Amino acid sequence: MGILDIFKRKKTEVTEELSLDWMEVDMHSHLIPGIDDGSKSLEESIELIKRLKGYGLKKLVTTPHIMSEFYKNTPEIIQLGLQDLNLGLEKAGVDIEVRAAAEYYLDEIFLEKVQQGEKLLTIHDNLVLVETGFINKPQMLLEIFFAMEMNGYKPVFAHPERYQYLIQDKKLLSDLFDREIYFQINLLSLTGFYSKPVKLFAEMLVDENRVKFFGTDCHNHRYLDMLESLPATKYFDKIRQLEILNKKL
Repeated sequence: MGILDIFKRKKTEVTEELSLDWMEVDMHSHLIPGIDDGSKSLEESIELIKRLKGYGLKKLVTTPHIMSEFYKNTPEIIQLGLQDLNLGLEKAGVDIEVRAAAEYYLDEIFLEKVQQGEKLLTIHDNLVLVETGFINKPQMLLEIFFAMEMNGYKPVFAHPERYQYLIQDKKLLSDLFDREIYFQINLLSLTGFYSKPVKLFAEMLVDENRVKFFGTDCHNHRYLDMLESLPATKYFDKIRQLEILNKKL
């Protein structure tokens, strides 16, 4: 076989197609159109959901941002958006269960909601998806987690591998491990989509068996285009063997 033959063979090799049937349920995405930085239209949402279903997913729990400064969503806004989305899916003949929860930004206003007993949108039972800024640690992080637990909620920390302060603060990471905070990893982090340090931190969390959930965090088609490179990563086989909680949602 000559060099040209090798080149032609590499060029025509078929990459393994992405399958997420091992996960069954995606519990982190932004698919309700027009209410945050995710899908911009009903048509885009339908096309994204068609692709997600095509990967073998059986259920989607979409999680719009609730952020006091930027995305002032309420349970009512989210539920109305979900109704319109499901109606659109029904008309388009797309048969997949889609529910809605929220991705809450941890700040003083969120802490007040928890302390005042406001009902939160959960991904399942008492599980609440939460996030922070990417650079600086919130001063009240552990206080908020404690308040959530005292009010019957179990925090699910969205994409912790993306938080620069957590990558650098081993003591805080150890504290979160000790408190048994549930970690949700973005599948895209394992592809290097965000950065190499994020990828390495995500791999470490997988190696240490600290991941309870995986999510696509799908915002648009660019996310899914990159996600289709996941089978080529060295951790794809490994994450499919983990005992995660997605299937129980």
